[in-house]
Amino acid sequence: MTLRTKYILFVVFIHAAIAGLAFQFRASNMWLFIATEVLLLITVYISIQLYRGFVRPLNLIAAGTEAIRSRDFTMKFLPVGQTEMDQLIGTYNTMIDELRQERITQQEKSFLLERLIAASPAGILLLNFDGKIEGLNPAAEHCLHLPAAELVGRKPAELPGEWGRSLGLLQPGQPQLVQLSGVQTYRASTSHFLDRGFTRYFIVLEELTQELIRQEKQAYEKLIRMMSHEINNSIGAVNSILQSFHYYAPQLTDDDRPDFTEALDVSINRNTHLANFIAGFANLVRLPAPTPRPTDVHELLKATCRLLQVQSEKRNIRWHWDLGSGSLFAELDAQQMEQALLNICKNALEAIGQDGNLWVRTTAQPAAIFIENDGPGIPPEVAPRLFTPFFSTKRDGQGIGLTLIRDILLQHNFRFSLETLPTGRTQFLIAMNNEQ
Repeated sequence: MTLRTKYILFVVFIHAAIAGLAFQFRASNMWLFIATEVLLLITVYISIQLYRGFVRPLNLIAAGTEAIRSRDFTMKFLPVGQTEMDQLIGTYNTMIDELRQERITQQEKSFLLERLIAASPAGILLLNFDGKIEGLNPAAEHCLHLPAAELVGRKPAELPGEWGRSLGLLQPGQPQLVQLSGVQTYRASTSHFLDRGFTRYFIVLEELTQELIRQEKQAYEKLIRMMSHEINNSIGAVNSILQSFHYYAPQLTDDDRPDFTEALDVSINRNTHLANFIAGFANLVRLPAPTPRPTDVHELLKATCRLLQVQSEKRNIRWHWDLGSGSLFAELDAQQMEQALLNICKNALEAIGQDGNLWVRTTAQPAAIFIENDGPGIPPEVAPRLFTPFFSTKRDGQGIGLTLIRDILLQHNFRFSLETLPTGRTQFLIAMNNEQ
């Protein structure tokens, strides 16, 4: 039973008793009857005033409670002229103002945080209480190369490839280094925050590729320039001296002259070979910035095939083409790109060896080149080091071929990868959509 009902029942009972008493006085004492009737009217008036004084605060409290329940922090009350009621109204209005200001502040902070996360160059994955991806920013989509629709609802350990393995082992305070196809390098770290009193985790993905490559290039460029300068200066002087020794050859006996001449020629040839060897590294350092122009990618690929046709026929390697209809144009430096494609295809031919197949495929949307071969796959222990400068699995390899390819494609802002597919083919992918 509510307080209002109790009050009404009490008033009715009291006034019924007074009315009954007045009825008894009507016959015996007219003055008492009149006095009782006046008393009845006075109590009725007072009861009505008290009812209004009690009910208005109750109505205000009910309205204020409903407003708070519905999160409507704009409702405020005006003073009614009652001291106690006005104190209650003042307290309520102050509380509503503070709640409204707090909500506005929280909304502004939340909006700012959402904008910062969306604009952050670092990828951010928000996990729910079950450890599944609940939300992510555009940078995370870019890092994972998957749309948000394919990521939301999955656990990080369920992501494909190296991402799933690395994120599955991720622990707070223990960042993981993630290398994709030996080129793109990321640092993944995780931490937590409180949501409604419970712990939730998030993962931050930071791309280190450009910074690591920049530091790497600074180191080996300085070394190569120093080596090239010292070796070329020495070789030039030594070859000049050796050439001058040919002047003395006629002065030797017929038996000694051939050995003397052969020794000079061998020394000069070895010095020249050393100069050419160091020139290969110097060319890597002197790679100029590309000059992009609209270029027919299909013509570049066909030109590469023509350059390697004789080598392919000797090894009995068959080329298979899937270039679609029409031309495929892209903004690129034709000379540099031709060099990169030539190195990629030469590596593919060397990987096949004899009697194999090489597939060349392109797509227009998105613009991409796929070069695949059916040679032996890439060993797992080699894959992370493929694009490391001076690393080579060949006996006499210099380790600059893939590095040159890497630098050319990075300068074009083309995404690329080299990996052995589940089908057994080894694929080199070049995505020409100008994003890393």
